[in-house]
Amino acid sequence: MTQETAHASMLTLARESRGMTQTALAHAMSDLAGEPISQGYVSKAETGRLAVEGDRLSVYALALGYPPALLQLNADLTGIGIGLVHHRKKAALGAHALRRIHAQLALSRLQTQRLLRALPADPTLHRFEHIAVNDLDTPTEAAQTLRKLWEVPAGPIIHLIRMIEGAGGLILVRDLESRGLDAVSQWNGAERPLFLLGAHAPADRFRFSLAHELGHVIMHPEPGTTPQQERQADEFASEFLMPAADVGGELSSGLDLSRLQILKRRWGVSMAAVARKALTLAAISEWQYRNLMIEMSTLGYRTHEPGVIPRELPHAVPAAAQRLVAEHGLDHAAVIAGLLPEEFARLLLPHPGSPDPNPA
Repeated sequence: MTQETAHASMLTLARESRGMTQTALAHAMSDLAGEPISQGYVSKAETGRLAVEGDRLSVYALALGYPPALLQLNADLTGIGIGLVHHRKKAALGAHALRRIHAQLALSRLQTQRLLRALPADPTLHRFEHIAVNDLDTPTEAAQTLRKLWEVPAGPIIHLIRMIEGAGGLILVRDLESRGLDAVSQWNGAERPLFLLGAHAPADRFRFSLAHELGHVIMHPEPGTTPQQERQADEFASEFLMPAADVGGELSSGLDLSRLQILKRRWGVSMAAVARKALTLAAISEWQYRNLMIEMSTLGYRTHEPGVIPRELPHAVPAAAQRLVAEHGLDHAAVIAGLLPEEFARLLLPHPGSPDPNPA
């Protein structure tokens, strides 16, 4: 019988997804094993210089909080390697936190792949395609093109998550354990795009971040996230959520804080995003825009805006997880996804008392 052995690539990915250093993992394993395990051991395991199997594999998995079977997978052969990742983040986010979030994205890709493959073929029409941007074809035009391709009616997009899932996108909401990053996304042009969004963001920023990531996967097939790409994704999100042809007339009258709150609720974006759109369309002057921002900052609106808009929830992945549990039971469904049962239920199943993710 072949000995079950961990794969070095998955050991690294699993550790980084937990935000653990090699030293911290070695300490956790030492406590569980009742014997000293060094950082050097973890380093050799992650570079493939020693085999992790038997009881040591069980301790390794327990310390990381994953089933042993997950650690035996080759992250490179499964196609979930970090690859091309886009993210909407603040410059202050450190490299360690970014590696953890990228690893979480990669494992989320694995979980959704295994989840969906265990169910009957999904008839969802996949309607994602790359739209090139250059000196002549702008992000604004890319957003207009996508709205036409997806047959989005004029006016506000009420159910953004439903629209993206209906086009074949997969959306997960996670505690990214960082206020410096709102969302990450990944699409290789073949499989269904995956969007991972931070649960901490208010509903208006959540929607803009999702539209921002949509812009990335549509416009940016090349690796790397540059300041230019970030500006392009912001421009795409603004036009996709607030088409100039539709919102322009609503910005022409006096734009004060009261009016911004009304437009925030109507378009499902922040007051700041509405003001920026008004500036872009020359509905207000640079001086008026600065005064609005100063007034909002004085009132504390730059960190916590007034006016609540409904929070959207993903439906596709939780519904698939629920079906898998109904067919196979929680424990087996968790094994399929590469998670322990408690984490499977917390991350993938609909939360008790959650509002209907697809309201009429």
